[in-house]
Amino acid sequence: MKQVFYTVAANRPLTADVWEMALTGDTSAITAPGQFINIKLEGLYLRRPISVCRWDETGLTILYKVVGRGTEAMTRLAPGAVLDTLSGLGNGYDVAACPDHVTVVGGGVGVPPLYGLTRALIAAGKRVHAILGFNTKSEIFYEEQFRALGAEVTVTTADGSYGTKGFVTAAMGPADAYVCACGPEPMLKAVYGACADGQFSFEERMGCGFGACMGCSCETKYGSKRICKDGPVLRREEIVW
Repeated sequence: MKQVFYTVAANRPLTADVWEMALTGDTSAITAPGQFINIKLEGLYLRRPISVCRWDETGLTILYKVVGRGTEAMTRLAPGAVLDTLSGLGNGYDVAACPDHVTVVGGGVGVPPLYGLTRALIAAGKRVHAILGFNTKSEIFYEEQFRALGAEVTVTTADGSYGTKGFVTAAMGPADAYVCACGPEPMLKAVYGACADGQFSFEERMGCGFGACMGCSCETKYGSKRICKDGPVLRREEIVW
């Protein structure tokens, strides 16, 4: 973990309520896809945790959904604004533990960290099937960005307005045995039942974001773990529903 003051380089909407923000600054604390940053916003007591979509040596990109006062305030941040953040939080996905063929499964705003993961997997010589799940066509984002990385991409919509009709599990088959997933808990539970092995990134309300307050603790087969520090990524074998 490292405190970093990032500068907003760009901030734009991708859909009606999902935005993309590019930040410049020190990314040395980010070591694995699936980690997150915790952003301090003026007038709000708790920082807002946002997953890292992609990063390089000059900065990073985050995608966020407008769901409350904090994320709504973020839409008003113009280029040049400076953000006080805690960077490099969480454990992230273990790319080395993944087999030669990996299916990444994301639901809604669970999609962003899987972009950085897909990039890392392909750079490691692995084949990736990306299943991106949304409610309807108007909510889809980053489909072409995943294709540009070289992944096989399947998009599902719950209402059938685009791609495969149904939830993400409707697009899963026998070849999708090892899964790296991120999304709402009902989706994660369904994916858990449809695969043999994998890594699952969980969402949880966080107080501090770095393991001190114990507010995001959950039970696993190996004892209590803090989603912000010991997670957000858990191995399939340790998950207790």
